[in-house]
Amino acid sequence: MNYIEEIKNRKSVRTFDKNKNIDSALLNEIKEFMNNVTNPYGLKIEWFLLNSDEYKLSSPVIVGEKYYILGKMKKELNAEEAFGYELEEIVLNLKALDLGTTWMAGTFSRSLFEKAINLKSDEIMPCVTPIGYKAAKMSIREKLMRKGIKADTRLEFNDLFFKNDFNTKLDNDDLEKYNDILELVRIAPSAVNKQPWRILLENNKFYFYKASSKGFDRDGFDVQKIDLGIALNHFIHGLNEKGIDYEFEISNPNFKVESLEYIATIILE
Repeated sequence: MNYIEEIKNRKSVRTFDKNKNIDSALLNEIKEFMNNVTNPYGLKIEWFLLNSDEYKLSSPVIVGEKYYILGKMKKELNAEEAFGYELEEIVLNLKALDLGTTWMAGTFSRSLFEKAINLKSDEIMPCVTPIGYKAAKMSIREKLMRKGIKADTRLEFNDLFFKNDFNTKLDNDDLEKYNDILELVRIAPSAVNKQPWRILLENNKFYFYKASSKGFDRDGFDVQKIDLGIALNHFIHGLNEKGIDYEFEISNPNFKVESLEYIATIILE
């Protein structure tokens, strides 16, 4: 599959075709893929593909869904970033199979979803997604929700990407060299479309930071760190598609920046 094209073309789906089923062979293929997906942090995540009717799973903003994907993992350092990375990997592969998804950290009954996967007190289940075939038309509630969160708008490059310090925008040479890869990050999905990632380029190192907003710390996890996992996923796929070798590391460069939290570093070789 061409990850760049899947990233560019994917949009959230909240209205599903209730008359079109996912056949059992494809469901098994999805389960097998989920069992083998990995993340740069090397953390273990357990994934579930559950029938919504059987487990009484639903959401007031979703219409026509028949299945949900849920995941759980231990509460530990970098758990949210790893979770975001892996679920986006699953989402992109579902897109290649012509299946729709949408990231959900709220707007569903957590207690029912957590019970369905027997979530333990030392585990987290940050997000879920319904899956299915996209309906021919959006529901009214989906149209209103997309308008409310400005789903089709994104911040500009100058708001997200910097060089050497956070007062200096990327210059034209860097934009020309890395534009396609950074664009994959810019258009990534995020909670309420806040786009909390900020990237600082210094020599051959890309430092990823989180620009925090209030109201995203929930039930022992940070939703915006999940967004950073998605951004890392897109960036790494951009490098892979272009054949650029890299190393992933967590080594805080200790730049003095207020309101930004260091997340990870990508080093180009």
